[in-house]
Amino acid sequence: MMYNVHAHRVLIVGGGLAGLSAALFLQHQGVRTVLVERRHTTSPQPKARRINIRTMELFQQIGIFDAVLDAARDLADYQFMAAGPSLAEATRLPHALPGGLPDWDSITPATACLCAQDLLEPVLRRIAEDRGCDIRFSVELTEFEEDADGIEATLRRADGSTELLRADYLIAADGAGSPVRQRLGIERSGRGTLGQAVNVYFRADLAELVRGREFNLCQIENSSVPGGFASIDGAERWIFMARDGFDRTIGEWADALRIAIGVPDIEVEVLSVMPWEPGMFVADSYRAGRVFLAGDAAHVMTPYAAAGANTGIGDVHNLAWKLAMALRGTGGPGLLDSYHSERHALGWYVADQSSIRMGNLRTMNQQSTDGTPLADPISLILGQRYEQGAVIDDGSSHTMARLDLAGQPGTRVPHYRLADGRSTLDLVGTNLVLLTGPDGEAWQAAAEQVRPTLEHYRLDEKWCATAGVETTGAILLRPDQIIAWRAPELPADPARALTESVGRILDLR
Repeated sequence: MMYNVHAHRVLIVGGGLAGLSAALFLQHQGVRTVLVERRHTTSPQPKARRINIRTMELFQQIGIFDAVLDAARDLADYQFMAAGPSLAEATRLPHALPGGLPDWDSITPATACLCAQDLLEPVLRRIAEDRGCDIRFSVELTEFEEDADGIEATLRRADGSTELLRADYLIAADGAGSPVRQRLGIERSGRGTLGQAVNVYFRADLAELVRGREFNLCQIENSSVPGGFASIDGAERWIFMARDGFDRTIGEWADALRIAIGVPDIEVEVLSVMPWEPGMFVADSYRAGRVFLAGDAAHVMTPYAAAGANTGIGDVHNLAWKLAMALRGTGGPGLLDSYHSERHALGWYVADQSSIRMGNLRTMNQQSTDGTPLADPISLILGQRYEQGAVIDDGSSHTMARLDLAGQPGTRVPHYRLADGRSTLDLVGTNLVLLTGPDGEAWQAAAEQVRPTLEHYRLDEKWCATAGVETTGAILLRPDQIIAWRAPELPADPARALTESVGRILDLR
């Protein structure tokens, strides 16, 4: 057995979307990591495809937006929904949202995309390796123990050799069945299993059949083979999702797919048949000492809101800056506790919202399965608010019935286009950021007295209206672009107010 005396700061277990994103976000924060994944390569299954606006904003922050968008180019035109008795007869559904389509340029500098997981994971892995991240596939975590100074982990390679590795913290991004979570004895709660389903991954040349009717999802409405198609590359790779047919053989599925496609003689190659159970399972705790759960290890949800992978990526983005500050000594003990208080509440809400959404593309976002109010779909992506954690509540109101980003602490900073073309989101790097109005000269001196160092930007009067402050007011942003504190106007002692607020947010004692 080898012993690695060169301690890594964070050990990441799991090389899926959440784990690879964690490595990239921590590298952006200057934190040394090692990622281990027991599989020999990234996922061969398409699985998650919708990379939402918020995730793309996070990718933009670390400079990988263009690379992800390039990986998604084959499905750039496949954004619509469709429905019909067969794929050949299906027509596009109107592209509508409950509150109408927003002016996207006014709410985000990013754009969502469709990028199958088996295409995105290799991109994230390559970028992580190019940036110097220690990524180890075919390596399994077999044991770990926590002591007063960190984590001691036993790693086993594919050839059977083992290594002891020391780390300060461990991120468990090891999937829905998370061995780390099970070892810790963390239970899960939620609505539980919500039925049965099957995904049939297949290859067929449908490019000409769907030309001019390109779709993200296509609902098949017939009594023989009801279900839905999902585009993977828009040409040859597809998934068919169904609620029955679990006992069909590969050959029987090929025949069923021809009926659903509506072309009896088309050549179909079934690549895999994967039964699965839609459900809601949320870990009761996202933290156990020096171990943090993220992604499917923390929350399993149905795909009806396309939120599972995106929520997992949001988990590790939230955690990365907190670990970085804790390791640098600029964050106190409670800062890491805020990971659970913030992400558990959000994960539960998103998982529940996913559970109550109907799979019917014709009525989606109109009513829930049990009468629970549906959040506005754009608000579910961009408009969440942390009610507690590393934020200072100012008593301002907030709703999920519409996108409500008006400078409330706990929400993502409103996107505002600056004179140089950048967004307010682009001002946020790895430090806390203070944004003030045009008459906020006194804030500069206050910011210079605060440790850790703050970056300070003075913006115009129009920006003040978007943030809910006077021209002398200010908002304090965390490295994850979340508003931590708001001063609607200049306080009597801005240096003291700012210092106390930073101390509360970072739990500096």
